[in-house]
Amino acid sequence: MEVCGEAGSADPDLKVLLAAVEASGEAILVTSADLDDPGPRIEYVNPAFTRMTGYAAHEILGRTPRLLQGPGTERAVLDRMRAALAAGETFQAETLNYRKDGSAYVVEWLIAPVRQADGRITRWVAAQRDVTERRKAEDRRNLMVAELHHRVRNTLATVQAVLEATLDSTVDPDEFRQAFGDRIASLAKTHTLITADEEQAVPFEGLLRSELEAYAGPGWSRVSLRGPPVPLASEQAVPLGMVLHELTVNAIRHGSLRDPNGHLEVRWSVEEGPTGLVLHWTWDEHDGPPVALPTREGFGMELLQRLLTFRIGARVDIAFDPDGLKVTAAVPLGEATSRA
Repeated sequence: MEVCGEAGSADPDLKVLLAAVEASGEAILVTSADLDDPGPRIEYVNPAFTRMTGYAAHEILGRTPRLLQGPGTERAVLDRMRAALAAGETFQAETLNYRKDGSAYVVEWLIAPVRQADGRITRWVAAQRDVTERRKAEDRRNLMVAELHHRVRNTLATVQAVLEATLDSTVDPDEFRQAFGDRIASLAKTHTLITADEEQAVPFEGLLRSELEAYAGPGWSRVSLRGPPVPLASEQAVPLGMVLHELTVNAIRHGSLRDPNGHLEVRWSVEEGPTGLVLHWTWDEHDGPPVALPTREGFGMELLQRLLTFRIGARVDIAFDPDGLKVTAAVPLGEATSRA
């Protein structure tokens, strides 16, 4: 059988067919019909096949396609292929193959029998394609879909907590409408930050600024933010964003940012904990109006506790010091979040 463009004295129709196969971007492989060990022998490969595998035609002719298999090749796929070919059926699947240099790639096969007039199979023809990048894209898409489902569940739980806390802390319908609307708007801002990042992460400082810049206005000069870059996963960013919204609104309406002489400092750091990284942060208001204990209409204390303690397992301490409200929290980040 002619290989790699050596059409010999074949008839014109065969020459045209061979030229088309040679020019194809699809890797084409023709083997003998043998299925028993050592397996079918390679009789023809086109240039696309040699580019895909790294093997020159003379290095692979007469050998078995099994030389492309390796430790990552799925045995179950090979077993299905063997069963289909033994039954004389066309077979299509994907698996992991290995190039001459040992690098792995995901190959998509379509293997079909070549039969004589009496139905006897004389050869197998395989069209093969390197679908490594497509598989990676599919894996990324599946991961994003799974992350989206997870985030939606978390968001619904957050909305439920916000609704319950708002109902508990308001008595007037208009007040409820305003408070609940503001909290949902804050939640929407956090999701905007999440979806804007390819890794679906949000910097802690970005959460702070998205809340404080929206509410502080002229008081921004009295706000100090200090800490390293800390990326937050969506399951941490959503409840933390809501907490920072509550703290900001409280500071504007009742706390240090209500008073022209008041100041707010937010400091944070990341430290190693027993089970991974921990974000330590402090919200420190001072030089504002005298602090009174929270009332039903005041600061969303219950919401803060629900979101930090029950949703993300944080340790929280809230102090109503005479000089101003002080909140310290330790939020577990896990192994995946880094300092960078």
